[in-house]
Order: sequence, then C-alpha cells, then structure tokens
Amino acid sequence: MPELRRATQGEEEKILELVKKVLAMYGLETDPSETDSDLSDLNKYYFENNGWFAVIEDHGEIIGSYGLFQIDKNVCELRKMYLSPGHQGKGLGKMMMTDFINKAKELGYSEVILETNTRLDKAIGLYEKYGFVGFEPPHLSARCDYGMRRKL
Repeated sequence: MPELRRATQGEEEKILELVKKVLAMYGLETDPSETDSDLSDLNKYYFENNGWFAVIEDHGEIIGSYGLFQIDKNVCELRKMYLSPGHQGKGLGKMMMTDFINKAKELGYSEVILETNTRLDKAIGLYEKYGFVGFEPPHLSARCDYGMRRKL
C-alpha cells in the first residue's frame, strides 16, 4: 500500500526524476536552474520556511510528491504535485490534495495559489474539484501558462 510521508533531505534527486518522468508525458521539461531549483534543498526552500514537502512511497519508490511553499504569512503555493503515470486514477491525488489543504491550514495560511500548464488537464480537473479557480498571477514560471487559487 502506498504511504504518504514527509520527504527527507537527500531525496531531492529521486523527486526530480519523478517530476521529469511526469512532465515528459506532456512534452514539458524540468529546469533545475530556475523553476525546479527548489528541489535542490528541501530543508532550505520548504521546511525552514514554514513549508512542507511530502512524498508517496510504494515499495521503496517515490511515486508522488507535493510541496507547500510559503509566499507570505497568509499565502502559500502548491508546488511539485506529481504522480507517476502507473499510479494515477487510484485516489492518490485526492490523498495528496487533502493532506496539502490540512497542512496549509495547520501552518496558518488563509489562501493557496498554484501555477500549472493547461496540458496537465487531469491535474487541473483535480484542483477544480478542490475549489481552485483560475486567476492571473503577477508572475508565471517558464513552463506554466495558468494560475489558480483557493481560499482556505
């Protein structure tokens, strides 16, 4: 049974491999020097900054991830939510979203934003089911073309 747990320092490369695998399915690429630079040090970018990073592990393999990144004291960003193709459609995305929302509330945030690409239609559908709506963010990462937000 897949287990959702706190990511640990040293798993960054495994998480980046998951991100690469999922993005490649949609013709998108990782960018470790910019958009994905936060995966170089989970402690620095997440845990030491009122954030959180979780993974889903199945038989020793990281098959899912999400990051909760602080924007300011009230707003956090959902980042790096990915699920390995062979594990989609099994409720694991819902498990991550529920965990993320609970963790964001626990850490004191009142709003969540996210950036995505419209090619990731399954992900956008999941976000919409959890109350996210489209909005124009002040900035979008290079591979993203769509912003969403949700009040907590």
